[in-house]
Amino acid sequence: MKGFALEQITDFTDFTRGGDLTEFLKQTNNVFNMNNCRSHPVRVSPDAQHIHAFLQKPKRGLVTFDRIQRVAVAQSPSYMDTGSALSIPIVELLYLDSGSKDSAALVAVILENGKAEFWKYWERKAGWDLLQTSDLCNSTSAKVVSVCSSGKFIIWCEERPASESASVFSAARNNFRYCICKRTYEREERAVRLGGVKTPLHNSPCYRVLAAREDVYLLPDNQEAAPGNGSKFFLTWSPKQDRMTISTVCKGALLSKTLHSTSKDSDYKTLISECIGMLATISPPEICSVAPTSCGGLLLVLSSGCISLLQSDGVLRQIYTLALSCPLDCSNQISMQIYGSTLACIVYRTLYLVDTSTGRLLENIALKTDGMLFLNSREKNGIHFLSGTGMYVVKESGVDPTSKQLGCSDTARPDAVLVEAVFEEACRYYQRRSLSSTQLTVEKLKSGGMFQAPIDLSSILGVYMKTKKASELPQGGGGFSKLLASLGAELESLMALEQLKASVVSASDRKLSVSCETLVGQEVNRLLFSDLDRDNLLYLNVIFKTFPRESWQALQASLRLGSNGEGFLTAKAAPEVWKTVLSPVQAALAPLSSGQQQASSNGAAPVFELICRSLFTFQPKWLPRFVELAQQQAGASSWNYGGKESPESVPLYKRALCVLPREGQAQELQVELLLCSQRPNAVMQAMHILLELRRWERVAEVAQHFSQQSPLLNKEIFTTLLCEVSQHRDLDPYLDLLWTLCPEDMTVTSILNIVLKSLPLCGREPGPFRTDRSQMSIGMLKPLLIKVLQRETKPSQRYADILQSPSFPPPTLPRQPRSVTEPAMATASPPLSSISSSVNDTSVDEGCSSPHHENK
Repeated sequence: MKGFALEQITDFTDFTRGGDLTEFLKQTNNVFNMNNCRSHPVRVSPDAQHIHAFLQKPKRGLVTFDRIQRVAVAQSPSYMDTGSALSIPIVELLYLDSGSKDSAALVAVILENGKAEFWKYWERKAGWDLLQTSDLCNSTSAKVVSVCSSGKFIIWCEERPASESASVFSAARNNFRYCICKRTYEREERAVRLGGVKTPLHNSPCYRVLAAREDVYLLPDNQEAAPGNGSKFFLTWSPKQDRMTISTVCKGALLSKTLHSTSKDSDYKTLISECIGMLATISPPEICSVAPTSCGGLLLVLSSGCISLLQSDGVLRQIYTLALSCPLDCSNQISMQIYGSTLACIVYRTLYLVDTSTGRLLENIALKTDGMLFLNSREKNGIHFLSGTGMYVVKESGVDPTSKQLGCSDTARPDAVLVEAVFEEACRYYQRRSLSSTQLTVEKLKSGGMFQAPIDLSSILGVYMKTKKASELPQGGGGFSKLLASLGAELESLMALEQLKASVVSASDRKLSVSCETLVGQEVNRLLFSDLDRDNLLYLNVIFKTFPRESWQALQASLRLGSNGEGFLTAKAAPEVWKTVLSPVQAALAPLSSGQQQASSNGAAPVFELICRSLFTFQPKWLPRFVELAQQQAGASSWNYGGKESPESVPLYKRALCVLPREGQAQELQVELLLCSQRPNAVMQAMHILLELRRWERVAEVAQHFSQQSPLLNKEIFTTLLCEVSQHRDLDPYLDLLWTLCPEDMTVTSILNIVLKSLPLCGREPGPFRTDRSQMSIGMLKPLLIKVLQRETKPSQRYADILQSPSFPPPTLPRQPRSVTEPAMATASPPLSSISSSVNDTSVDEGCSSPHHENK
């Protein structure tokens, strides 16, 4: 795609007092702060021939710089300067009736005290003349805070002094001391005729009035915060129809109401009374900057960086979101405007160019200084902006200067846009091809819902056929005809969708419900049978959120959910569907506890969580059984989604627990989910929940069932229940069952230690005849202790084969007589076998010695 470049129109040398203008722009700090019109010191005329500067320090006044039309001027020009003689602050400078046949510019300078100075520019004299000074307000004590012009009306917001009879406790009413007024004007040769003052809205908070064609937007003033909920909304007023619309940045238009007749002015509180309840429940983001557009809408920049367009029909349309490193607020310098179909925005000395029809960023250009965008009536589609070094226009690089400027409609340069679309689609294709283990085919792309906008494809083909000659087009059914055939099928689907939309609009409620069920069922079934990417997963989330009951019915059909004769859930879904259902979470997340929400990186819940949430809503008893079936499929499949879990993966039962409400609700279902996992830690967690709920019978059932799973789990269950028995008598009916769970390696000492550590603490010293029957006694433990003692005193069968030898001790070997000459001990070391036999002979001899040996 072609780039864009800046072209300087003027460096102010062709303006009167151009040097002073350049010096003023360089020395002024925050010159281009667009957040508050009253503090913005520069205005540019609609034809870009005049620049007006508001002076604040050290002297207050107005200075005008005019473009020199001729090299020589017959007489000295007269300037529209107020100089130091102006002691009243200037609120705004308005160009009136700039679209008339009379090329002479008519300007109204509105002062804070309600005075209006009307100036006219004479091209023959190349100067300004003050036509007249008029009172805009009826009251001399009124104070103008904001003003604009729309058509033949001058609209302003004025502050009226509080009533002298107002009491101290009604000081809050001072916030509603403003009025919205309007007045017609009629332009004459040497004067301006003003109509009568009308007040469409009174007793209102302070508003900024901004005009965009025939509509006027009333926004809460940033310097004076609107009371209560007044800062949450803004008003759109049509002066011709006297119709007021209440809008918010998160809900769009809330209420549209025709104001009362001129004989009875409209009250602000009466206007908003019908939607005050809704306003109390919303928290819209902060509006950082606004700008009226030439198309009649209002551009809004929110604190999140989102740029939206409020259209004249009340529709709020998001155009683009700025990717900024820091959030925006009302102190940021932002300038924006729409030129044709291109949005231009200057933020942090960066010019963003965005296509308003698609929201695509065309280019961003770094600026050396701050800039202020403005409209040039002579080149409506040209992007013009003013900086401290001159006026500039944005042009496409490599384009002839005589051609159309940037901002023309997309039909003027379709080739660049379509080439960009082809490039993006090719990138998406190769990305999917590199990430997929299987080869992508045309049929798979079409059946999987990955075929991109057929309208774009038809545009590409149209441009291709226009640029190619008939002789150059492929003949004989080549690849081009195959592409046309694929396009025809897609266009037929598109036409079927349009017919469905038309039938839905004209259908009855019953037919509409049937059509909705059919369409949702087809979409859910299509998505579950395909490999979901991020976009399709987000789309599936939207379907489940918008049509929950229809989605549940579609799930039953796609997963083939039902119940067998015993009332258990069965799911006969296809392997492809199970693969989509058990797909892992896209973002690596740590295991979550109950009550926490788990979602992918784009904010969409995975398919498994969506199904569990739908089951919990419409058939909660099926949820544990569904998790069991999912665990069986994960263990038996070769996808490795849940059978072999890595340390950072989340088990399915924990993912199902995430959809349950917070702690204290649905605890029965939480217990069933923990038990169906068959995991020791989950079983013990379920056991503790049942003990807290005092479900003793269920506790006994769980203990009896899971004690056979493993010796370690059996010992953990027995120890937990023994501690519980030591504290109260609610488990006494199940003591016989508990004693049967006693592990073999448990001793009397360990049992008594567990009981003594678990006994409840006593607040006072117990007496000799205590009547507290909740205390555990030795008599209750007697059957268990007897059982353990018998097991301890009973001979161990582990070494029974050794103890049951045929003769013990072994028989004595026969003695051999020793001669007198033999020494008592051998000098040489005898063999090991002889030593052993000697020792044995000695042991036996000593063992069978006569009584005289003992006397020794």
